[in-house]
Amino acid sequence: MLTCEICGEVLVLEEDMKTHLLLSHLENEMSCPLCSLSGVSYDELSYHISTAHPENHDREQEPDCGSPVHFNSSSCSTTGTYSKHNRDLSDSSKLGTVHSHSPGDSCGLARGGVSFAMSHLTTSMVEPQQSSDVTSRCTTPVSGVSSPERKVPKITSSALTTRSLRTKESGRHSDDGNKDPGITSDHAKVKQKQLSSPIKERKFSCPMCSLVFSNCFILQEHVELHLQEQKSSEGAALGACTSAMVLPTSNCISGEKSYECPMCSAVCMDSFSLQEHVELHLDCGAATSCIESPGRDLKLARQLQQEEDHRRREQEAKQEAVEFKKLQKQFGLDGGGGYRKQMERTMERAVSRGLIAPADFHSKRAEMMESLASGLDDCRTRTQGMLGALYEYYQREARDCVHVWLSAETDHYCSSEGDKGWGCGYRNFQMLLSALHRMETFAHCFSEKAVPSIPQVQSMIEGAWKEGLDPQGASHFNQRLQGTRAWIGATEIYALLTFLGIGAHITDFHQPTGPGDTHPRLFEWVKQYFSQSPRSCRLPPRVIQTSQPPLYLQHQGHSRTIVGVEQKKNGTLCLLILDPGCSPADARKLLHRDSSTIAVRHIRKFPSNLKRKQYQVVAVDGILSADEKQICILNSRTLQAERIP
Repeated sequence: MLTCEICGEVLVLEEDMKTHLLLSHLENEMSCPLCSLSGVSYDELSYHISTAHPENHDREQEPDCGSPVHFNSSSCSTTGTYSKHNRDLSDSSKLGTVHSHSPGDSCGLARGGVSFAMSHLTTSMVEPQQSSDVTSRCTTPVSGVSSPERKVPKITSSALTTRSLRTKESGRHSDDGNKDPGITSDHAKVKQKQLSSPIKERKFSCPMCSLVFSNCFILQEHVELHLQEQKSSEGAALGACTSAMVLPTSNCISGEKSYECPMCSAVCMDSFSLQEHVELHLDCGAATSCIESPGRDLKLARQLQQEEDHRRREQEAKQEAVEFKKLQKQFGLDGGGGYRKQMERTMERAVSRGLIAPADFHSKRAEMMESLASGLDDCRTRTQGMLGALYEYYQREARDCVHVWLSAETDHYCSSEGDKGWGCGYRNFQMLLSALHRMETFAHCFSEKAVPSIPQVQSMIEGAWKEGLDPQGASHFNQRLQGTRAWIGATEIYALLTFLGIGAHITDFHQPTGPGDTHPRLFEWVKQYFSQSPRSCRLPPRVIQTSQPPLYLQHQGHSRTIVGVEQKKNGTLCLLILDPGCSPADARKLLHRDSSTIAVRHIRKFPSNLKRKQYQVVAVDGILSADEKQICILNSRTLQAERIP
């Protein structure tokens, strides 16, 4: 094991020791602590301090607790030159003692300058630089002059190491100088003048604070300390801000820009620390608010849910209003006028298209106004003798039918220009009234044998509502039908018949009862209704015209009138239905023998032709007494139908 005599480092190989001495000690150079002189050896630095800074001779420094440093000086040249000879490290260098055998050292040490210089020599003042060859600066020594050893205060470890190394290196250069004495005395004088003359010191200011340094290397170390502090402050922002609140930092004192927290007035050194500090404020505030009000999130969630529900209800209300307006327009409740206005508009369009002459327009308009004033139908869409024609047809044709039941004589009423698209319910009621007018049982229920017009029927329904019939229906139509194109259904027909003192009931076939969404139960019920004949015959005839009134048949979007039923040999039933949508020309084909077969095809309806989801049938029962009428009025507050099945 090898131990470095300068720094005490322990190494294993001799090559490692040489490398250590070369890199760690031989390349280090000394610098003056009082000026900017650098790149000299220890003895040169001692001589420079004693000659260039004589004002510091009398200052005394307290020696360290370590061993003293001894220098042996021999002599000094009278011409001002000096040399270094035979300097080497003694065995006591580990204890801090260095013996110098240079005869020229006594001149520099006699004044006490070395004591002051060495006491101020620290690690920060020793800067690694490439030293120039100092052997050329040595002169021929002057012999015969010697001085006793002088005890000087101890210097720091790094300064001692550098000094010992420089002593050994200077010894080598002194030996080389003795072998080459060709250096002139003028060169020595220039060297001595350079070391002894005071040099104007250059000042170096710190760019981060207001401190000023005389050495650029010390300034570099100082700036590195600034940078290290800045990095540490970025890594621990909270600690930096806390220290900034307690004591002002050196940066703040020196005038560096500071950042004040807007929430607690704490001062931070940079913007990053301030940002982290403020985020801590916000995090703490959020945590505190959660602790103080644990139901705040729930309250906010409920508020958001209520707002969402409110918006959804508003959207649903708007959509419902749009759909309601469409339904109002579809069912004639949009205020677009009733039978009269529609009739006038239709005739005006016909005039504009050239279909009718203006004179005909005025004549037809006058007839319409007269009919509306009388309250009776103008009978322009009526077709009489329909049931008689059917009876004759089945007597003559349709030999595949086993039985045919027909209702009482009924006239056919079809829609006109004034009620096209919405007047089917009124036209079916006119068909029913045409049959009741011919029956003696119901004759006293009518003041006139004529069939009322559509506006008059609307007025009669409003009269039934005023008596208390069907209050729900009255509320639905807002107690008003006249002047509108409102659709009516089975409930309005029931209320109208009850208002006239005629008993009736509603049968609701609310769902299909056969395969393929058919209603065989409806066909069976109609057959049962018409086959209730008072005649008592063992063998009933094949075609029977009963005294039963026709049936009012209602389904979604349309209504028709059932005037009979036929039964095939295979047991299949077929309903005979008059449709108000059929034109008068098509209806009158039944009255002619050559076209009756084609007309009957439009009247026959097999189970496959009636496949709606729901059907309602209004049947006439008979005459109501005054008490029965009042009971029906009371029961109409909540109308109930017979449901099949």
